[in-house]
Amino acid sequence: MKYLLIIFAAFISMTTIAQSRSAFTGKYPVPKTTDQADNFFGTKVSDPYRWMENDTAADTKDWVKEENLVTQFYLQQIPFRGAIKNRLTQLWNYEKYSAPFKEGSYTYFYKNDGLQNQYILYRQKENSDPEIFLDPNKFSDDGTTSLSGLEFTKDGSLAAYTISEGGADWNKLIVINALTKQLLDDTLEVKFSGIAWKGNEGFYYSRYDKPKEGSQLSGVTDKHKLFYHKLGTKQSEDVLIFGGDKTPRRYIGGYVTEDQHFLVITAAQATYGNELYIQDLTKKDATIVPIVTGFKTEQSIVYSNDGKLFITTNRNAPNTKLVITDAATPTPEHWKDLIPETKFPLSISTCGGKIYAQYLKDAVSQVIQYDLDGKEETGIELPGLGTAGGFSGKKEEKELYYTFTSYIYPPTIFKYDIITGKSSLYKKSNVQFNANDYESTQVFYTSKDGTKIPMIITHKKGIQLNGKNPTLLYGYGGFSVSLTPAFSISNLVFMENGGVYAVPNIRGGGEYGDDWHNAGIKLKKQNVFDDFIAAAEFLIKDNITSKEFLAISGGSNGGLLVGACMTQRPDLFRVCFPAVGVMDMLRYHKFTAGAGWAYDYGTADDSKEMFEYLYHYSPVHNVKKGTCYPATMATTADHDDRVVPAHSFKFAAQLQSAQSCNNPVLIRIESKAGHGAGKPTAKIIEEQADKWSFMFWNMGIDYH
Repeated sequence: MKYLLIIFAAFISMTTIAQSRSAFTGKYPVPKTTDQADNFFGTKVSDPYRWMENDTAADTKDWVKEENLVTQFYLQQIPFRGAIKNRLTQLWNYEKYSAPFKEGSYTYFYKNDGLQNQYILYRQKENSDPEIFLDPNKFSDDGTTSLSGLEFTKDGSLAAYTISEGGADWNKLIVINALTKQLLDDTLEVKFSGIAWKGNEGFYYSRYDKPKEGSQLSGVTDKHKLFYHKLGTKQSEDVLIFGGDKTPRRYIGGYVTEDQHFLVITAAQATYGNELYIQDLTKKDATIVPIVTGFKTEQSIVYSNDGKLFITTNRNAPNTKLVITDAATPTPEHWKDLIPETKFPLSISTCGGKIYAQYLKDAVSQVIQYDLDGKEETGIELPGLGTAGGFSGKKEEKELYYTFTSYIYPPTIFKYDIITGKSSLYKKSNVQFNANDYESTQVFYTSKDGTKIPMIITHKKGIQLNGKNPTLLYGYGGFSVSLTPAFSISNLVFMENGGVYAVPNIRGGGEYGDDWHNAGIKLKKQNVFDDFIAAAEFLIKDNITSKEFLAISGGSNGGLLVGACMTQRPDLFRVCFPAVGVMDMLRYHKFTAGAGWAYDYGTADDSKEMFEYLYHYSPVHNVKKGTCYPATMATTADHDDRVVPAHSFKFAAQLQSAQSCNNPVLIRIESKAGHGAGKPTAKIIEEQADKWSFMFWNMGIDYH
């Protein structure tokens, strides 16, 4: 901790009011640099902070502590930080529910009383009071252990659930007698795994070989494996079903069809494209049958009924279609279209012997009910333009529950009668929010190459759009992920204070199907950044905001988006929030989770052309000394084993070394947290309070 006293002494003399009240006048930690370098196709690339990749090393831990000291001292100077946190806490404090679901003779639902760190899973029988089934708040003293997965047997008598400690992707799998709530002796370690019960005797799950003790960054493996675990046996005795040395794949999943007839296996080498296999569970020692091999398309079995398989696929259908085939002849040449492809991306779910086609039209939901013969029965009337989720359940159900939300519509649960096709309100949100005070409008703007991009802009009604509105531009742009409208308590605090929230559906996402996704990958990745920059320029040109009041934000692949845009156009933004970002594009694939992202990114080892393209935009490698970068607060977490924290560490160190003006460049490193899932409510509120405080302070705006 050799720098701590120096840093603290420097801050003692720091003036709160400088030429700009938000100016950073302290000193950043000065981390060591090394002469580490790599050679890519004849180009020498230095990597002075390579040592930060060892996140358990003493030097790295010391640097993290020093950076957090700097960040917290800066944030403590913001006089309204406490007021924002109090307002967030006040708004967050209301009962929240999930849509209910039925297992055996019980109806289950998740509930949070308001400020509980984790949602509690309740259950009840008809005409009886709810009881607690699982309370994740009791998994750990500080609320950092979360319930990450849950699956019941078909009869509802047993369940297996997974827990994540500190947000890690490595999970513990625990088995419970659902009738007595007694834990069984079966406890397993899994990673990137579902749970698929085979009767009541055992279940299928996925995992990697456990890395060596020490750094989270240990080892890159493409040997994800699917196992079968028989209850009452040791995990070391589990049977390998697929994967390993004979069939090495990076991602393998297994699930059992609702009728318990087939084990379905999906296998992939990257985040796009999968193989599909089935095994007949009604026949002893049945072989695993390939349906689709290779990784050029994506497909999934969504239903099995009377020897028929219902399969979603984008094979010759970039927006996805539903096909049907006999299980005895499951390969593509036997497929018949049941619900053909349209111009809108399609996803499929089933309930009550019906098919629910969920379409994405300009990033908002449309849902249509079909029978099992593919005949359209009814369109489901939704409350407005937003995002609907649910529409799934068991074959015997007569009703289902779904949730609807938008940027100005808090999550609301509806009950849907499958026979009549009518929806009724089931559970309304009690958040302190009046939708009539806000408006959300979709616009289309033009990107650099002439492509039209949709964007939804949300703000309080009646605000004067005079170029001085604090505006947050949020994006993702990758892995076919679609950003659809969703209500946010945190954003409400921002919009209450005159903020404008803008979300463009840039290329690389899935809002317009595979073609939209593929237009933003590998040697076309710059399209994603151009789309986001064009969104910023549109907001400025339309006088919604100006450079002095524009912030950008994104997480994970969205963190890369922010990092790339702020290094390409540092003049365009006032504040930047790169969260858990993929920042070192030359080495991301060297780490365990990153090894599967090559479909979207390519790798620096692929070719000279691919290396040069990545090198051109990699945030870590495009920070230039003597540049005035926007006020920046990067965020990451010490337990993030998906986008390892070294990405953000290196980026922050480079920025601090290069910064030529007094705009602050901070990094906020959360402890006992991971990539984001399962984060306790208390940590979420603290992080969001710091975000809005930093943004308002650096825009010269007082929170009121």
